Amino acid sequence: MSGYHLAQVNVGRLKAPVDHPMIADFKNNLDRINALAEGQPGFVWRLTGDGNDATDIQPKPDDPLFAINMSVWTDVASLGAFVYRTAHVEIMRRRREWFEVMETYMCLWWVPAGHEPTVQEAMDRLETLERLGPTPQAFTFKTPFPAPNGQPATPVLDECA
Repeated sequence: MSGYHLAQVNVGRLKAPVDHPMIADFKNNLDRINALAEGQPGFVWRLTGDGNDATDIQPKPDDPLFAINMSVWTDVASLGAFVYRTAHVEIMRRRREWFEVMETYMCLWWVPAGHEPTVQEAMDRLETLERLGPTPQAFTFKTPFPAPNGQPATPVLDECA
């Protein structure tokens, strides 16, 4: 096992509260997509709140429509396979139905194996990516960086862009 795992965060500002009918298709697919993630090779951990998802976690307390999703995977290829080659891609293609358009809404970074990143850590990494572009501290599928132990990171192109 590698000494490092890949953390990911993706955020968005919902167009309506999570319990609003406009958001129902998104909310109704969370359990299915989360279960799919948990069954994928390379899955390690995901952020959950009081329920089986993270919809009740407020990374920006002054903005109740701001949503966060975080998970940890063994490597870039495993996360990329889940994101772009499973039913997850169907939901991702519909994100503009439920979320406002954001320039920077996801980032990746390496964490020591066994580490569960905090919401604040994820928000800081996202801000770093937004401010500096891809670096070893915060990067994207298109511009990945190797793990600190040299584990390679092959680019995964965003097939939904």
